[in-house]
Parts: sequence; structure tokens; C-alpha cells
Amino acid sequence: MAANIAAQAAKLAKPFAEQLGLEIWDVRFVKEGGSMILRYLIDKEGGINITDCEAFSRAVDAPLDEADFIRCSYCLEVSSTGSERELSRPEHFVRMVGRPLKVKFIRPLEDGRRELSGILTGYEDGVATLKCEDGTVTFRKNETAFVRLNDEEYFTEV
Repeated sequence: MAANIAAQAAKLAKPFAEQLGLEIWDVRFVKEGGSMILRYLIDKEGGINITDCEAFSRAVDAPLDEADFIRCSYCLEVSSTGSERELSRPEHFVRMVGRPLKVKFIRPLEDGRRELSGILTGYEDGVATLKCEDGTVTFRKNETAFVRLNDEEYFTEV
């Protein structure tokens, strides 16, 4: 249900985002602290500011109410993806090739590590390749707890 609501919310909001020069990075419909939250994560070239979030929120608020596909009360939240944005869809991985990532795995790797940092060197058919200081690791998104952009750490040699 939550994924379906998020997908409908993304589809509804896409034209408004484009009109404002924004990109919808992700949409989530989640329960937090007893409340349901419809969360839009937006981005644009040069970064997002509070004015962008406010303009997008105002643009989608009434159309969401009119569409009436969310059958419970919820809070609308609009925010920037942030510098440590999470990669959740294939297109995120494709766009971030060449960038530093931090990956936390659901289960430990063969060497016992559960977290890695490195440069994303490729993504094809659902398999990501990460160049770490001590070698290369390949993984599928469903093997991870999260994959985030990690501009804090970088390597001089890839």
C-alpha cells in the first residue's frame, strides 16, 4: 500500500516539479512516531533551498487533496536529498557512477565487514561495482540496508 501511494504521489507531483525546475529524487509514505508522512525528496542543479521546498509544497498540496488517493490523515514533508542522499532506484546508481558511496550490508560479507566505502565504478543489470581501497566489491541493492552518497570520503586513485 505505501509503495503504491508513493508511486501515485510521485506521478501526480512530477509536472509541478518540472515546472519549478526541480527533480523528484524519491517519494516515501512512511509511519513515524504514530503519524503517516508523505515525504518528497527533491533536488536541482546547484542544490535545494527552503524556498524551493516551500514552492513545491504549495504546488502539490491542493492537487494531492483533490486526487484524494490517501485514505488516512498524513503530514506532507518536502526536503532536500541532502549531501548523503540515499540511492534507492536503478537510475540513482547510474547517475552516481564515479562518486563515493557508503554501503551498509544486511548480512556481513565473507570477510565479516558490514560497511564499505568506495567509488561506484559501475551499475548494470541490478549489480553495482564499488572500488574500495583494498579491492573491488560487487553487490545487489537488495543485499544492502542502505547505499548513500559519501562525499566526505574520497580516494585519490580509483
